[in-house]
Amino acid sequence: MQNSHQPIHGAAWMLTAGLAFSVVNSVTQIASIRFGLPSTTVALIQYGIAIIVMIPYLRSLGFKQSLRTSYFGLHVFRVFLAVIGIQLWLWALAYPVPIWQGIALLMTSPLFATIGSGLLLKEKVSMARWGATLSGFIGAMIILQPWSDTFSWASLLPVGAAFFWACYSLMVKKLSNDDSPSTMVIYLLVLMTPFNLVLAIPEWQTPTDSSLWLILIAAGVLTALAQWAIVKAYSIADASFVQPFDHAKLPMNVIAGWVVFGWVPPGRLWLGAAIIVLSVAFITQWENKQAQLAVKTV
Repeated sequence: MQNSHQPIHGAAWMLTAGLAFSVVNSVTQIASIRFGLPSTTVALIQYGIAIIVMIPYLRSLGFKQSLRTSYFGLHVFRVFLAVIGIQLWLWALAYPVPIWQGIALLMTSPLFATIGSGLLLKEKVSMARWGATLSGFIGAMIILQPWSDTFSWASLLPVGAAFFWACYSLMVKKLSNDDSPSTMVIYLLVLMTPFNLVLAIPEWQTPTDSSLWLILIAAGVLTALAQWAIVKAYSIADASFVQPFDHAKLPMNVIAGWVVFGWVPPGRLWLGAAIIVLSVAFITQWENKQAQLAVKTV
């Protein structure tokens, strides 16, 4: 049974997740940039450690019962989409794409989900949502500046990650009609490692530096903490309330990138990011209001 709405605790857990992810992003960049570890190797070790840390949580979900599904193939495809998104994101961090740029562009994922819900799930997308989606992509263009001489193809990697994570979200939405949230979580964590292993083998490098192992272990533990904190936030507070606190990850990552690598974002980041955040916030609130109206008319 879901707990009553606890806004302060829900916000605190969402902010905890954002802080954990900002540290994870910086330490994985250190592993790739300063130690030269391939992003595929980082992903395998990072998420492998995260799964080990989350074993008690997996057991609490009812492991065997959660594995029961009539849509195993769709779950495999869903996890494949998530893994590609992760690999593109870590590739961007390893390139390196400045974290301020990567995080801002990653926030376009809900905009891709809006497009996909209309084209793939055949949901009715209002003109208001299409307008907000278009505005969000204008914000992304302000950040990317593809017309600039300094534009690099690597800047598109976070956009690719956002696209694949949006596709993953649409698959979750489709499968949630028949399968439980615990089934979603179990299959995501169980199937992620084999996919990461296949991608890591061609350029595998065994970490030999003890400090590098400490970095990877920290990344894995914090990844597990962030995932758990997100689940906790949504379980104790209304989704429409806690979602905006997810936007705090942008300034957190900007600060982390400045402290660790000395990356200072240009002024266009804040303009573009503000447009993206406002667009995503509008879509979130719009969908929440439509859902409330649907409930009232039933």
